[in-house]
Amino acid sequence: MKNVIYSMLGAGLLCLSSCAGQVQKEQTPAPDESSVKNQVIETIMTRRSVRKYLPQPVNRDTMQMILDCGIHAPNGQNKQSWAVRVVDNPEFINGITEVYKKVNPKVAEDPGFKNMFRNAPTVVFIANDTSYDMSQIDCGLLGENMILSAWSMGIGSCCLGSPIRFMKTEPQAADYLKRLNIPEGYELLYCIAFGYPDESPAAKPRDASKVMFVE
Repeated sequence: MKNVIYSMLGAGLLCLSSCAGQVQKEQTPAPDESSVKNQVIETIMTRRSVRKYLPQPVNRDTMQMILDCGIHAPNGQNKQSWAVRVVDNPEFINGITEVYKKVNPKVAEDPGFKNMFRNAPTVVFIANDTSYDMSQIDCGLLGENMILSAWSMGIGSCCLGSPIRFMKTEPQAADYLKRLNIPEGYELLYCIAFGYPDESPAAKPRDASKVMFVE
């Protein structure tokens, strides 16, 4: 990247000197790479799982950027062994939630409960290729790319497993599972709720003792 920047600067200075031979060349300082790296680290370290969202959905242009970041995740043999489905249709989200409430009526007693995806207006469903033993890892990397890119743009997220378990095991949810049109040979693995945060959760403690260098 530096070489590209320097080439562009050199070409620009050459053009200026040819137009006005007396123009004095100025040295432009190279970009501070540490600041770019720190932005990435800050995004990782400040990210939080968000479980309360504002009602407005994430616009599709922004979601498309998040999805593009997702599919650029590293993956085994470039198999890209995932299937991704994005749902921002209130009819779908509210419909499957009504099924969930019928089976689990107590959830409706919570006045803050709006849908089974932590009230998120946008949900990304991720399925793995069951014929590839590393596909679940690929799907995890895909999700992390989406989560971090979303956070960098002020959009919160939360990985969810229980809605998937419900949709896969509850007969009344079969129609909604079918609507996702998951390809043959793939299985729904997890989903990610996306939306604009309506909370600022504190960081939870991490156990650094689980990480060590091997001599």
